[in-house]
Amino acid sequence: MAASSKKGGARGPAGGRTARRRATREAVEQATRVGGAREAARSVGRPARERAGAEPFAGELRKRGVLPLLVLHYIADGPSYGNQLMERIAAVTEGVLQVNPNTMYPLLRQLEAGGLIEGRWEHPERRSRRYYSITAAGKKEYRRLRDEARPALDSVKRSIGEIAHEVYGDQA
Repeated sequence: MAASSKKGGARGPAGGRTARRRATREAVEQATRVGGAREAARSVGRPARERAGAEPFAGELRKRGVLPLLVLHYIADGPSYGNQLMERIAAVTEGVLQVNPNTMYPLLRQLEAGGLIEGRWEHPERRSRRYYSITAAGKKEYRRLRDEARPALDSVKRSIGEIAHEVYGDQA
């Protein structure tokens, strides 16, 4: 390494950090493309239900906060309990978003602790179903999440449409 680059040189210390960040970002992007290609190649010939875990759209939907959005959406319609929410989300996403109790119940506790929903036991004298209702703060957060998630949902919708059109042409 040249002496000038050790101390920042002509580019300066910030320029070196920027170049390293760019190189790291490019390496991660390339690894992601290679990893995605490898997973796609491994999935060839496997039934769709076995490939579901590798669904690229589900990860994007999770990152964009679609799960809390759906939970608040359904609770805004009326009090709901955890298993009911899991079933409704699985139905509306046709299994793309698989939600299990280890995901749903911590999310419900987090939303409750944040004052976005409130829970009440169906039978307070014994542990039974816990029904959740949305609060005023939850309604506000629901509107925010809905507005924030829309571009990502539209992008996924366009992508799926493009793929279907590419593969099936006018049949799509």
